[in-house]
Amino acid sequence: MASPIERLAQRVDGLSLGALAERYPNCHPETNPFDLYRAHLSDVLARITGVDHKIIYPALSWTQSLDKGDLMLAAPALRIKGRRPDELVQEWAAQFPADDPLFEKPTAVNYFMAFYVRAGPIVQGVIPIIRHQGADYGRCSFHGLRDPADPAKGRKRIVVEFSSPNIAKPFHAGHLRSTIIGGFLANLYELAGWDVVRINYLGDWGKQYGLLALAFERYGDEEALTRDPINHLFQLYVRINAEMTAEKEQIEQRRQAGEDVAQLEADSLDEQARRYFRKMTDRDPAALAQWRRFRDLSIARYRETYERLNIRFDEYSGESQVSEEAMHRIVEQMEAKGICREDKGALIVDFQALVPGKEGKRLEKPIVRKRDGTALYLTRDISELLARHDKYQFDHMIYVVASAQDLHLKQLFKIIELLGHQDIAAKCQHVNFGLVLGMSTRRGTVKFLDDILRDVADKMHETMRRNETKYAQVEDPAATADTLGISSVMVQDMSGKRINNYTFNMDAMTSFEGDTGPYLQYAHARVSSIRRRAGLSDDDLAAADLSLLTEPHAVNIVRLLAQWPDTVQNTLRTLEPTTVLTYLFRMTHALSSSYDHLQVVGSERELMKARMALYDAAHTVLGNGMRLLGLNPVERM
Repeated sequence: MASPIERLAQRVDGLSLGALAERYPNCHPETNPFDLYRAHLSDVLARITGVDHKIIYPALSWTQSLDKGDLMLAAPALRIKGRRPDELVQEWAAQFPADDPLFEKPTAVNYFMAFYVRAGPIVQGVIPIIRHQGADYGRCSFHGLRDPADPAKGRKRIVVEFSSPNIAKPFHAGHLRSTIIGGFLANLYELAGWDVVRINYLGDWGKQYGLLALAFERYGDEEALTRDPINHLFQLYVRINAEMTAEKEQIEQRRQAGEDVAQLEADSLDEQARRYFRKMTDRDPAALAQWRRFRDLSIARYRETYERLNIRFDEYSGESQVSEEAMHRIVEQMEAKGICREDKGALIVDFQALVPGKEGKRLEKPIVRKRDGTALYLTRDISELLARHDKYQFDHMIYVVASAQDLHLKQLFKIIELLGHQDIAAKCQHVNFGLVLGMSTRRGTVKFLDDILRDVADKMHETMRRNETKYAQVEDPAATADTLGISSVMVQDMSGKRINNYTFNMDAMTSFEGDTGPYLQYAHARVSSIRRRAGLSDDDLAAADLSLLTEPHAVNIVRLLAQWPDTVQNTLRTLEPTTVLTYLFRMTHALSSSYDHLQVVGSERELMKARMALYDAAHTVLGNGMRLLGLNPVERM
């Protein structure tokens, strides 16, 4: 029996899916029905215009809204000389066959041609394709193949480093954005068929851990550490830091008064912390065991939070994994290649002397080793990147880090290049993002992600309680409120372009009005509710007579559903979560405006089956999009 996409292809005389794949290398109608439409339209236009089909195919673009068509062609894109583009499109539109099986006659406006799909084929073709593919609708596994012509050669590998909080410090807004965006990017590349490695590169090393160990010796509470390690360690760190700052001020006052402060400095908390960290770098068993305990307890707690966000990691790496020996070797290589030079006892990279023009000046003069021989973050990151490439042999690597680190990442990639690893540098990409402004909870300034999530969950729970009837139907109101709260935070974060700053607004994000997380969840739950009330089986929907779906609202929903695979592939180019979110809200708005026109429950049975099949396909696509973003779609609320 022919598959749904084969049945759609059979509407065009002489069209075969195999021939399309050979004729159009980037055409994958088995996963993207609109590729079939594009290919067919390119063939028709090639005959009319005399332009090679290979030029036409990539020139066909989406319109901004359904009222402007489904596909659009700008005449200048075909590079025809000696003729006015507006005259050409008028001629081509007139020559377009009136009986084309997939497209209506195009409309010509200025130098554009707009093409509208025929209602019958798109409705009767796309809904069965979505039903057939289910959770895989939108998946473009060919993208991740080393050789799309030979899947046996395996998949490309991508490493995504994201989240990366500092142990014993607040999981602040920057880590939140990195977590949300990084989780999304990992999901996206997985959907595109890549072998994805998710890495959480923890801030888990340095003199501050010596200070933390001292604080725990003085004030530590075993029970508090076990119950809430991150918060307890943070409180200890704040307390000992305050003591150290006060001590430094006191020593400085005594120095100013002419006293000998050498012994005070030798016994100071700062010096004790430095000595303790030296024990860690010298691999003292007791010091390392204490540090490892803090680290393991913190990771266990982080895992619980990440699980709520649908985030998982393949590796919890960290600054501690980079050995002093490895960093020493890197510095030796840099010295041997003339990449760094001595400056006042420290080693610096003078990019202006190494890289010509404005780029060298912009990269400034970072330090790679301090006067006391201590390596810096940059040195550590160079070692870690090269080790990571040796370990994973990745084809691409993404650092999901705030835009404040733009310069640091540029310096890192350029040094890797100067060391002779141009191939590795070319594989690396910094995906940056802006700031979150006004981040606070009801209890004041936010210090931990859990505070944010607890507050928005409480707010959502309050909202849910206002409708007692619906509230009584929800199986686990607290869990649902938590899911809605997480959706609120994540959707607000992903609503604009990554690089834009945004203001954390709890009232706006938890509202059911406007394009919010709760509204998106409500749209999904409402379609679920219609299916429950209709009481139709999967067999009923599979047997539905889709030719009954002739209303403009029904056809427009299907036209949007057909765009989902293209939306995924476009998102691979933009790497913007808002690309997906914008599509999902267009879909929810179309659904919301359709309910009065496409009543399911109470309609004649055959019409009920057809309309439910339509809404069920929309339910599938909404769910696929929400899961790509990292959201948990709810069925009741």
